[in-house]
Amino acid sequence: MRYRNAFAAIVLGLAANHASADEVGCVTTTWKLIGANHKVCVEAFHDARVPGVTCHVSQARTGGVSGSLGLAQDPSQFSLACRQTGPITLPAKLPENEVVFSEDTSLVFKETRIVRMFDKANNTLVYVAISRKLIDGAPANSISTVPVMPWGAK
Repeated sequence: MRYRNAFAAIVLGLAANHASADEVGCVTTTWKLIGANHKVCVEAFHDARVPGVTCHVSQARTGGVSGSLGLAQDPSQFSLACRQTGPITLPAKLPENEVVFSEDTSLVFKETRIVRMFDKANNTLVYVAISRKLIDGAPANSISTVPVMPWGAK
């Protein structure tokens, strides 16, 4: 995770049970003469409370000198895709809304957060990615749905 530090975790109230992500890869969007290139990176994570669901999130990453030093604020640009990748087992008491992933997108005070909801009427898990700031949020968001269906041949 790009900016993860103890101070930000305390200030933002991040729970220790959020999924950790594995980086799948990055593509350069703008070449920088000095410092890291601007890029879009894709990470994969599994929903820790709902086995059988994997999400991929792509996020814009700021390069240059400030990005290389970890001082840049990444833009609120991301995309989310969640899919059933195995048998889904819903816990007995699934919270109405639960943060399943968060990643800091600035040194302190800004994060990308992914929240899981359950649409009981349609038996579908709904994942919403948002950009949050401590004081002022951003309207940027992305959504992905996973219908809860039988897995494999029976």
